[in-house]
Amino acid sequence: MLRSVAVSLSLALPIASQQIYDIWSTTWQRDNLFTYKNLGSSPINFVTPGSTGTSDIQVNDTTYYQDIIGFGASLTDSSAKLLSELKSQNSNQYWSLINYLFDPTDGADAAAMTYLRVPLGATDFSASAYTYDDTSGDTSLSAFSIDATPSYVFSTLADILSVNSVLKIHVCPWSPPGWMKDGGSIDGGKFYTSFTSTYANYLLKALQGFQAKGIPVWAISLQNEPQNSNPTYPSALIGAYWEGQLGDQLRTLMNDNGFADTLIIGYEHNWDDAGAYPVQLMEDAGAAFDGVAFHCYAGTVGEQETFHSAYPDKNVYFTECSGTIGSDWWSDIKWYMSNIFIGTVNNWARNGAMWNLALDGSGQPELPGSNSCGGGGCRGVVQVNSNGTWSVNQEFYAIAQASKAVVPKDSGGPFGQRIGVSVGGNQALVVAAFVTRRASSSDWWRYSLVVLNQNDDNNGTWDPVDISATIEFKGKQASYTFPVGVTTLWWYAAPE
Repeated sequence: MLRSVAVSLSLALPIASQQIYDIWSTTWQRDNLFTYKNLGSSPINFVTPGSTGTSDIQVNDTTYYQDIIGFGASLTDSSAKLLSELKSQNSNQYWSLINYLFDPTDGADAAAMTYLRVPLGATDFSASAYTYDDTSGDTSLSAFSIDATPSYVFSTLADILSVNSVLKIHVCPWSPPGWMKDGGSIDGGKFYTSFTSTYANYLLKALQGFQAKGIPVWAISLQNEPQNSNPTYPSALIGAYWEGQLGDQLRTLMNDNGFADTLIIGYEHNWDDAGAYPVQLMEDAGAAFDGVAFHCYAGTVGEQETFHSAYPDKNVYFTECSGTIGSDWWSDIKWYMSNIFIGTVNNWARNGAMWNLALDGSGQPELPGSNSCGGGGCRGVVQVNSNGTWSVNQEFYAIAQASKAVVPKDSGGPFGQRIGVSVGGNQALVVAAFVTRRASSSDWWRYSLVVLNQNDDNNGTWDPVDISATIEFKGKQASYTFPVGVTTLWWYAAPE
């Protein structure tokens, strides 16, 4: 479905009692696609509890977990290139898309993405392989230039920031310069640990380069997938001990050069090693790191709990998973919600993110020679077409449904925080719950649920079944029938 105009909605607010007014839904049969409904004069009331529904969602608003920073994707060189070309070809379509993706304004018809991962240098989705200093042996970094990154990356970032001032930008390199590695190439190979100090200064200069471009960096990671060496695209091996040494040195440099508030996030690799590499990293250099980030390509989401149990004072992030062209629309959304946009959050993640923000219908442009995408190729959150139009893929709907639950209610106000929730009865509902506090201490807090109804197969027969559920909250009860799909709903209650 093509979109051309982002329509601003005016959301009604409850006046007296706890009432559900605002609902977004994406259904398996696609009759609703991130569709908003304001219940207006017929809200769903929380009333004296009666019998429970087929499923009973019990919200524990006194049990607080991690603060959320939001949901989003990665602005790769390829994504920025396509978006920049769209802007040149059809400015109206471009700004419609940017607003539909990123406008965080309360009431906007938009996904309100508030997290964006940006590579430092080339990835498997760049026009060519490069770093910020490809002059061999330049340990003084005199040839360092942030302008090795195509200008359309920075101009696109500036446009996004003009729409969303609360955006969290997380930067990460895919490889050190080739001359810092055993193979002499940025494609694959192992980091020479003798360059640890040089590379720490390189990363500091990258932060300074973004700062000079007017791009605020919220966090930096040290190496994408440090256990992956692939000779067809930028990648590098670096052990946990040496990532820790690099983190220690970079933390000192950042503290001494005006980046004390910028976080360092470690690991950036798959769930399956959650109890090893990231735990060792914290043991060796925990003071330098805010926490660690996970990817989806091996292991299971529950393994995030392994890391959290070992280091409960460290934050968990989820920063990459890619869609694959040719996969099933509903199966993808169901997996994304249960594993990423509900699953990672219920396993302590402060965010959730997909890979490329935008690609074309063939998963291009990819780095020539790269073999990083299997099957039909990687799919972007958005498809940008050569005729100056765009459409959104299943990844968009998963991100958008989750984002609406945690985006700040007030301009400059706090994001959502995960709170306790459990489901009794039919377990086909997968649920995350949040509270969003307000800028004013007297304003009612917003509560939200993101609910996946995956009851799409009845005894082996394709027979999707809606679930009549009850929602228990503060000694009251509301009833709602959840269609097969994803539902996000809001209500308000007096602050505690």
